[in-house]
Amino acid sequence: MKYRIEIVPDQTEDLLISARESSPVLEQIEKLLRETPDVLYGYGEEGIVRLTPEIVYGFFTEGNRVYASVRDGKLQVKERLYTLEEMFPEDFVKVNQSCLINIAKIRKFDTSIGGSLLVILQNGFRDYVSRRQMKIVKERLGL
Repeated sequence: MKYRIEIVPDQTEDLLISARESSPVLEQIEKLLRETPDVLYGYGEEGIVRLTPEIVYGFFTEGNRVYASVRDGKLQVKERLYTLEEMFPEDFVKVNQSCLINIAKIRKFDTSIGGSLLVILQNGFRDYVSRRQMKIVKERLGL
């Protein structure tokens, strides 16, 4: 078996393994990758903060940037929203095209006359659930 590792500081990590068939070594590599938590960092005026699902209330886009909503404000993250959705599939649900929320941090939902659903998080962050995502959000929350 041949292998090659390249360290490129400014590139996102990507791993591709080509094999003729599965083997115990490949199964061990896959198990290790599944068990290794993804590390995510937020950047703000206070410095760099390691972000975990326990401290993040949600992710949202503003302009062309992605931010994490935390207890005291927001921190910029370098990942795209779809990447964050893949990193935390159990903890977060997409409520519209530009926002993922932490299910454990939901304070309440408000409905309006037009039938739209406003989600309010424990830190006061609020956003609307889009019609496209309404069914998925309700299913994930058991509503």
